[in-house]
Amino acid sequence: MNGLLETLTSLGAENDFGNRNSSALESWELGSNGNASQRKLPSFKPWLRVQALNVVRHAAALRPFRHDEFGTDAASPSDAHIDAVNELISSLRVQLLDMSKRVGRTAETAMNKPDTSHLQQLMKEKDQAHDWVRTIEQIWDFYFELFGQRQTQFGNWLLGCDRIALDCYQDIYMGLGMAKSIPAPAPFSYMRTGFSPATFRRGIPLTKLGKQINPFPLIQLPYHRLVNPWTLGAILHEVSHNLQTDLNLRQAVPRAIAQRLLKAGMSRNVATIWTNWHSETFADLSGLLLGGPAIVASLMDIAARSPESTQYFHPGAPHPIPYLRVFISVELLRRMGFPQAAERYRQMWMRIYPDTRAGNIPSEVLETFDKANKLVVDTICYTPYQELGNKTLAEVTGFKPQHQRMIEEAGERLAAGNDPGIIPERFLIPASRLALDRRLAEPKIITKNFYSALARR
Repeated sequence: MNGLLETLTSLGAENDFGNRNSSALESWELGSNGNASQRKLPSFKPWLRVQALNVVRHAAALRPFRHDEFGTDAASPSDAHIDAVNELISSLRVQLLDMSKRVGRTAETAMNKPDTSHLQQLMKEKDQAHDWVRTIEQIWDFYFELFGQRQTQFGNWLLGCDRIALDCYQDIYMGLGMAKSIPAPAPFSYMRTGFSPATFRRGIPLTKLGKQINPFPLIQLPYHRLVNPWTLGAILHEVSHNLQTDLNLRQAVPRAIAQRLLKAGMSRNVATIWTNWHSETFADLSGLLLGGPAIVASLMDIAARSPESTQYFHPGAPHPIPYLRVFISVELLRRMGFPQAAERYRQMWMRIYPDTRAGNIPSEVLETFDKANKLVVDTICYTPYQELGNKTLAEVTGFKPQHQRMIEEAGERLAAGNDPGIIPERFLIPASRLALDRRLAEPKIITKNFYSALARR
């Protein structure tokens, strides 16, 4: 705080404008006759002084966050998250403080020589400073709101989501065939109203941040997902977007898909469509490899809508057609060693949508789908990548049928209110789904026990 006070003083927020120029100000404000009664009327010089003072004080208010500002319990933002945001804010604030000093000096000049040229120069510099203030304020406000959620009744819920996301990262990085630099900070979860989850990846410019670089992965979760933890397969999907980036697979995967499909005789149009879908397809398949069969049900929760919506093709869209999206995961589930579960999900889906003509899916996409689907699943999940240490994604995640038995036991324990044991955090999502599907406990009991189990970690 001392630094801010020193800045304010050096800019004339207190002493310079208030004392050093007081005699000159009075002489100009009162006119040549020095009539003190004029002091009751609006004065120009005080107004000019306030223009500079406002900028200075605004700059001082947009200060870095304190480590204890949003609590000190487990749900609070970590020091690493606060430090990353403070580094971003501080780098922008240096420029703002320089602008503020410039505004202060120009204001002094304008007060001593209030001609139009100096006055307009002050207004221009004030404009520039305020534009920069708004940029920093947008970032400060964004993180203030996110971090502030950890002080609400939802703090422990979001902490649980953080721990699931961290578990996904740990599982992937422990399974790599090579050493990689450890990403930091870990993903940070926050709540939003709305239908769909979302993520903002590390290292990309965000509109919400005035096009500044996002310092760590953000996982945005709708309130209705948090209330129903068996729908939180979305966390595994959104985390997988970030993993694709941090593992440097965002160029390798689409390139491999395009080459594989073209080599198999697919048209350039079909190859382009599947390549456009690479990120969302990777996230779906990676999420399934991290969480097991129940993640397909979570995907169906999202994709199951009216036939017109579920079977609608948007040219150039990043998401696979919802109708086809489920079949892609079903193919992976079969390859993972769950053929019966895969067939059951396939039959359920086809019973809801028996007619592929209900939408506008191009005939070329439908006709080549079975072959292209198998090739894409194989390319993403069962093809070695140098970025993974020459291992496949399926090898890195390593979900096996015995893991499903762990999930089933954990689901029974969750329903009974017992400690689910040493099961990985991410497996608690399918465990809650199993408990719900089998009606082992009331939904509110499953929800309570789900978050309690995560809070104890």
